[in-house]
Amino acid sequence: MTFLRFFCFFCLISLAFAHEAFDSHLLLKPLVLEAPESGENQLKEVDGEIRLRCDSWRFNVEANNLNPWRTIPKNCTEYVKQYVTGRAYQLELKIASNEAGIFAKSVKLVGDGKDVWIFDIDETLLSNLPYYTEHGYGSEGFKADEFDSWVQMGMAPAIQPSLELYKELLDLGFKVVLLTGRSEYQREATTQNLINAGFNDWDRLILRRDDDHGKPAVLYKSEKRSEMENEGFRIIGNSGDQWSDLLGTSISIRSFKLPNPMYYIS
Repeated sequence: MTFLRFFCFFCLISLAFAHEAFDSHLLLKPLVLEAPESGENQLKEVDGEIRLRCDSWRFNVEANNLNPWRTIPKNCTEYVKQYVTGRAYQLELKIASNEAGIFAKSVKLVGDGKDVWIFDIDETLLSNLPYYTEHGYGSEGFKADEFDSWVQMGMAPAIQPSLELYKELLDLGFKVVLLTGRSEYQREATTQNLINAGFNDWDRLILRRDDDHGKPAVLYKSEKRSEMENEGFRIIGNSGDQWSDLLGTSISIRSFKLPNPMYYIS
């Protein structure tokens, strides 16, 4: 009996050591998987975290919670690039313009030519994305001379949902006024760019005169809207990519904010 117990014990020990020897090369695998901090799986997690943070940043930009800000966060450059060149940006532009059109059709116009819809120009009617593609999608500080040179080229394409809304408003009988922060000396280039992009038949194009320079955008645009009201115009709607296009005094009945995560104007 003693011999039998010893024999069984010896067999079990032998099997245990044999199994350990057979699988010993597997023991390092968990260490290999857990050790690297920069592996592919970890990188995906970091990318997801950056996307989440940039989503939150962009939401607060559009809600006007982060004013003022000068440049986009450096780690959001690729995020902003993917957004403004992808479907999400186009869809949000489309929704904003569609909602503006629904509201416009609900308004009973007086019919005296005094019902006005105001449009900003940059990132509202015309897209400067070709310029910002070359300047880090807003991650670089604004360079006025370089941007002015781009404006003078007159090559900005139309933002298509805005163009569709623009034409719809004219068909409905609205007077369209273009109120921009561009300077008076850029009138010719701006006018030609708008026409080439498909915009026609506006009632007036208002640009900054010499005495308007230095004024915050909110003050400048409020003053111009006030002047229109003093002329008897009724400001029904207003479309712009900046809160400074929409806030202040003499505001419209309804305002429609278009997305723009590339820059902020106060």
